[in-house]
Amino acid sequence: MALLPDPEEAGKALEDLRTELLADPYFKGVPSMQPASGKTARYFHAKDDVPEVRREVFRLLRSMAAKVQVVIRHKTALIDFARRLLSSGERLTAHDVYDDMVARLFRNLLHKADENRITFARRGKRDRSSALAEAIDRARRNFERKWHRPSKRPTTIRSQFASRCAGFQIIDYYLWALQRMFERHEDRYFEFLRPHYRLVIDLDDKRNHEHGEYYSDHNPLELRRIEAF
Repeated sequence: MALLPDPEEAGKALEDLRTELLADPYFKGVPSMQPASGKTARYFHAKDDVPEVRREVFRLLRSMAAKVQVVIRHKTALIDFARRLLSSGERLTAHDVYDDMVARLFRNLLHKADENRITFARRGKRDRSSALAEAIDRARRNFERKWHRPSKRPTTIRSQFASRCAGFQIIDYYLWALQRMFERHEDRYFEFLRPHYRLVIDLDDKRNHEHGEYYSDHNPLELRRIEAF
């Protein structure tokens, strides 16, 4: 989740940077920069952008005032859980995992604003707006049950393709940096953007707490702690 104080301004900044890079002769002939077929020519995507482009996007993100929160699941833990479900005749789907993480991510966020406007990345061909709305409502109910406080705020939910929403390009880079840290033990990208990560919840790291590990300014996420897991 990326909280953007001004999504339109963020979108303009990304579009200005893309226009500048596409006009740079240094990138002539780079497949991802070709107007007709290149992904970078349409929107930034950390996995597909060449390193020189990635560097410029990271510099821009560092100057933005985004506040990022992330929920992590480990594939090995999910496989074990899926096998246990299967033995009892149930199946674990990608949508089940995604919706559960949405509910956990937003549980402690919905009550903080007078109004919530949430845009989800569209996944596949199906419109899952109803399922996502249910996940958000579950987050609200869980908060109220735990804290005995009202959390009902006007909330608008929509799904959009990555190329049409600046926020997706931004959160994609933050997730890519985090993935490099967890999977490749390469933390320089995460460290570059560290001030903007307000919370990282690792639900499957239960070494200290049954509900997982909550990394924040008070409990910093460090590479050594991941390597020891």
